[in-house]
Amino acid sequence: MEKCGTMFPIAAAISLVMTCCYAADPWNLRDMCPTETSAKNKSPEAALFFNGLPCKNPSKITPSDFKSSRLATAGDTDNFHGSSVRIVTAEDFAGLNTLGLSVGRMDLDFDGIVMPHSHPRATEMMFVTMGSVIAGFIDTRNRPFQKVLKEGDIFVVPRGLLHYCFNVGYSEATVLSVFNGQNPGSVSISDAMFELATPAPRILNKLSPSLTLQEKQQNFSYVNWF
Repeated sequence: MEKCGTMFPIAAAISLVMTCCYAADPWNLRDMCPTETSAKNKSPEAALFFNGLPCKNPSKITPSDFKSSRLATAGDTDNFHGSSVRIVTAEDFAGLNTLGLSVGRMDLDFDGIVMPHSHPRATEMMFVTMGSVIAGFIDTRNRPFQKVLKEGDIFVVPRGLLHYCFNVGYSEATVLSVFNGQNPGSVSISDAMFELATPAPRILNKLSPSLTLQEKQQNFSYVNWF
C-alpha cells in the first residue's frame, strides 16, 4: 500500500504535465513574427538552438519584411537536367516566420526534368504559369498519379510522397509552388540510379528510350484517367 501511495503523486504529476502540453496554444501569440536575421551572424557558441527561428523585435518590423523578389526571375537551367528548383523559406523571407508557409519556383528548359524527390515536412501545391508539364507522384502502394498540366492548372502533391515534373512542351515552362510548412525539406533520389554520368541530348529518352518526344506526348495522354 505504501508503494502505491508513493506512485500516485508521480502519476498525477505526469498527467498534469501532459495536460499542460496539450493545452498549449498552437497558433501565433502575436500578429506577426518576422525572422530576426541578425541571429544568423552570431557565433555557433552564442547561438540558441530550437525548433524554429527567433522573432524580430516588434518595434523593428517593417513592410520590407513581408516582400521578397527572390523568385522574380528565372533560375539557371543550363545544366544536365535542364531545370532549376528554388525554395524560399523563413530564413530568406522574414515575413514567413511562424506562418507555416514557404514558396518555390521551378524553371524547366525544353526537355527539362525535375528528378524524383520528396518533401518530408510539407504538402506541395503546384501552379503552372507558363508552358506544359507532366507532374506526378507515387503513393505508398507504389501507384503513380500523374497529369498533363497547362498554364493555369494546379496540382497537389501530398506530404512526403515521391514526385517529379518534366517539360512536355516545345518551349520553357515555369511552375510556382506553395508549401504548407515553414521548412519543407527535400530528399532526392541519387542521380546514379538514372546513369546521369553519361550525357544524352534528350533527358526524357533516358527514362523511356523507345519513344520519340511526340510519341511521349501522345502516350502520356493515358494519365487522364486519374
